[in-house]
Amino acid sequence: MERKYIGREIIKTANQLRRTIDNSEDIKRLRNITGSNGYIICYIAKRPGEDIFQKNIEEAFSLTRSTVSKVLKLMEEKGLIRRESVDNDARLKKLVLTEKSIEIYNRMSQSHELLEEKITRGFTEEEKRTLFDMLYRINKNLED
Repeated sequence: MERKYIGREIIKTANQLRRTIDNSEDIKRLRNITGSNGYIICYIAKRPGEDIFQKNIEEAFSLTRSTVSKVLKLMEEKGLIRRESVDNDARLKKLVLTEKSIEIYNRMSQSHELLEEKITRGFTEEEKRTLFDMLYRINKNLED
């Protein structure tokens, strides 16, 4: 019997989720928007009035500084975000959504809810809480 590896299953699941997002009809209609762009737009949009910086994106998605830097640069080129100086420290640049990305966010919100329902179909609330707890613990183990 072949040994089962949790890490392999997580990678397979993450790849399937990314493919599902990238191939969704909403994403296709939005042309140059990748799943990663969508997640970043949603992250910023769900924090109105809060200054969001590159470091927040790195931490929220467990990504390296260089990866986030590249993604944000491409998002700027696509007109999805702007970097603006903050009053108390001109060296810091907060990430601000453009009108284009706000429109995208509004269109994607419903799709994200449907995807979440699809992912958790057949799960009880207790199973969802248990899964969140396990994923959180796996992430913490990997951070150590």
